[in-house]
Amino acid sequence: MPANYRRGVGVMLLNDKGGVFVARRIDFPDGAWQMPQGGIDEGELPHETAFRELREEIGTDSAEILAESAGWYRYDLPEEVLSRWGRGPWCGQEQKWFVMRFKGDDSDIDLATEHPEFSDWKWASVRELPEMVVSFKRQVYVDLLSEFPEIEGAMASLSRLLADPLIQKVMIADKVQEREIFDLLRPALPR
Repeated sequence: MPANYRRGVGVMLLNDKGGVFVARRIDFPDGAWQMPQGGIDEGELPHETAFRELREEIGTDSAEILAESAGWYRYDLPEEVLSRWGRGPWCGQEQKWFVMRFKGDDSDIDLATEHPEFSDWKWASVRELPEMVVSFKRQVYVDLLSEFPEIEGAMASLSRLLADPLIQKVMIADKVQEREIFDLLRPALPR
């Protein structure tokens, strides 16, 4: 019998300082951290799922898509997870990943959603991600970071640029929004 993988998406949500949003799962004893993710509903496109999952898991979808993974990433769920969750005929998950820029404020993030999945959250560095996640998802994170190696540097450069006092004065004088600066730099980001 062929293996069945539940189709879903994952979101690497970046703030303007180059941090990646991670949250601590409620349902794992060791409080494993992960990026937002979830299953694709019937008739839903992957990018629609990404925004829905952000709303459902962190209470906001104030974000924009920067890049989409070229393919789908798979991982197998360990037997103890499958038996605990009882989630149908799946042996694991197959995910399309989106790199997204968070456009809101930290105060917009609210884990007290209708069906909470997380107990805590923080902005982590890209380098921390593989060690924060449960072991069965680790290779997906490593592969994802390999697909988008320039993300951290690009977001950190944007942050430094926007923090420069001269740039801030020019932006105010010319009524330039942060968004417009970001759009100018967008070609440097991965697609």
